[in-house]
Amino acid sequence: MLYVFVGDDAPGALATRMSVRTEHLDRLRTLQELGRLVLAGPLPALDCDDPGSAGFTGSLIIAEFDSLQAAEIWFADDPYVRHGVFAGYRIRPFRQVLPA
Repeated sequence: MLYVFVGDDAPGALATRMSVRTEHLDRLRTLQELGRLVLAGPLPALDCDDPGSAGFTGSLIIAEFDSLQAAEIWFADDPYVRHGVFAGYRIRPFRQVLPA
């Protein structure tokens, strides 16, 4: 099943986000190599590709896992979670309709 992960950045988390970004992306690339990643990316604080010092308000990931519990376990070990980039997050089952 697919799951959507939405992480909400903590105030002032940009420096921490950038310091653990490579580790975060490596985990996502592993999912991609396994064919389980649908999409992933940050949510810019400004309406532009590079928000500069305004940073990001969070991140969005859609990926396939065997269960909600497996998705929760995987996400709990994400560097953005472990290092406090996210003030909070939610994980929900997702059913893709389009594109088919």
